[in-house]
Amino acid sequence: MEIVLATRNSGKVQELRRLLEGLPITVLFLEDFREIPEVVEDGETYEENAVKKAREVAAATGRMVLADDSGLEVDALQGGPGVHSARWSGEELTDHERYMKLLEKLQDTPEDERGALFRCTIAIATPRKILKVVQGTCRGSIVSSPQGAGGFGYDPVFMPVGYNHTFAELSPEVKNRISHRARALEKAALFLEGYVHSSLEEG
Repeated sequence: MEIVLATRNSGKVQELRRLLEGLPITVLFLEDFREIPEVVEDGETYEENAVKKAREVAAATGRMVLADDSGLEVDALQGGPGVHSARWSGEELTDHERYMKLLEKLQDTPEDERGALFRCTIAIATPRKILKVVQGTCRGSIVSSPQGAGGFGYDPVFMPVGYNHTFAELSPEVKNRISHRARALEKAALFLEGYVHSSLEEG
């Protein structure tokens, strides 16, 4: 069985590839389908964006698709940047510029008020329908200065609860066990495993 990961984010591709290891599934990427245009993520929720990406890429490729939308929700910003995390403060900013903007916004926020939540929603679709939508979260806080060179996005400034290191400092093995994306994908993988087995039995 083949499944297309509907992202061109190299960091997400690496994470998702590792998290799907062990399943009897051939993983394809959008780089394998360069003719597919970028899906405009204009939804008001993570689910709307994930479902839209999954549905459009499935229709364009004729294959099963896994799409995700993720965001960082900061308590002191009333849940922002949230669903707009990837484009927050400007479309053309780099990850570094974006998380430095966040730290600037929080520079006067006390340590005990810097709570945050990473949220990930995953949608799985075939060209005919949406098969499953799942969600994962990871609670933590925003540190006062960037720490670590790994990961991507806001990873250098997010420290998960129970750890003294940011996502960018943690090994991929640890991050892929506790992250919001890992928790959502664990649910997605369970669904896919059952889907594969049922398809084999029917076949």
